Amino acid sequence: MKRRVGILTGGGDAPGLNAVIRAFVKYGIRRFGWEIVGVEDSFNGLLDAPRRLQLMTLRSCQGLLHRGGTVLGTTNRGDPFDFPGPNGTRSDRSGDVAQAVADEGLSGLVCIGGDGTQAISLRLMEECGVPVVGVPKTIDNDLSATDATFGFHSAVEVATDALDRLHTTAESHERVMFLEVMGRDAGHIALSAGLAGGADVILLPEIPWDPDRVAEKVRARQRIGRLFSIVVVAEGALPMGADVGSPSERKARLKRGGGAAQIAMATLEGRVDAEMRSTVLGHLQRGGSPIAFDRILATRFGVAAADLVAANRWGEMVRVWNDEVDGVPIRDAIRTYRLVDIDGQLVRAARATGIELGSA
Repeated sequence: MKRRVGILTGGGDAPGLNAVIRAFVKYGIRRFGWEIVGVEDSFNGLLDAPRRLQLMTLRSCQGLLHRGGTVLGTTNRGDPFDFPGPNGTRSDRSGDVAQAVADEGLSGLVCIGGDGTQAISLRLMEECGVPVVGVPKTIDNDLSATDATFGFHSAVEVATDALDRLHTTAESHERVMFLEVMGRDAGHIALSAGLAGGADVILLPEIPWDPDRVAEKVRARQRIGRLFSIVVVAEGALPMGADVGSPSERKARLKRGGGAAQIAMATLEGRVDAEMRSTVLGHLQRGGSPIAFDRILATRFGVAAADLVAANRWGEMVRVWNDEVDGVPIRDAIRTYRLVDIDGQLVRAARATGIELGSA
């Protein structure tokens, strides 16, 4: 009997999702002769009536390598253990997922997503008996079990291009320009883009920043005739004294202040004698075609996921470690976030080239 395997994408989209799907389908069909079923909109495709599934073929993979987004659709509001229903009700429908997997004759699910999707997948396996293999996806690059996640480098490329463009208008108008990028808990995008884009200041969630240090950086540039400055702000960065503790409190503080860039501008008001403007990249960082690095990494992940399924190594997640792609238990993969190492080489390089991080 031909083996049937399901594949889905969960959480936010990221450049490279389609490249993973393409590699898994092509390798699964050509090498193993599998029948591969795409589940639409994360786990929702298994829970809706009728179920929303599509048979993935070699033809359906044409033109996917360079295409952004995901042809299967995705959502970050479909946790089957806390599933939204009518009138705001929520219920545990994890058993329905297990039943759908059994009804459709699926050997298991390949779940492409970030730490939230991987945590749900692990629960489905441990509590409901659904075999799963994980593929890590996050543009924040904050999973500690893998050296890199696809989509991160594409997001950095978008942010770097934005900085290049902001430089010219900032210099023309002698302004302090703030670029807010994604990274509520981990500032990897801000740090890498700031280094690549020649930022003068980088503000990270990992470092509560001192407004006086940032203001002095701007004034020091003005004293030598550099009448503009570029500040990169991760969306979770807060000044000293404003970090209120829990993730929910932190999120509320950022929302009340209109976002990290707006908070930074308000905090520096009166300390900096210059016109200030902000740009929020938002979902531009997720959209568009993946760059070559992410296409290659995503392809390697798709192939590795098929190898894990073929070897019945359920409960593992694909990862790249020391440039080798292999598998790691999902539980180990999601145990801790990878935050920016404030004593690491990238931070050291930033400080060495005169970038202000808001702390000594």
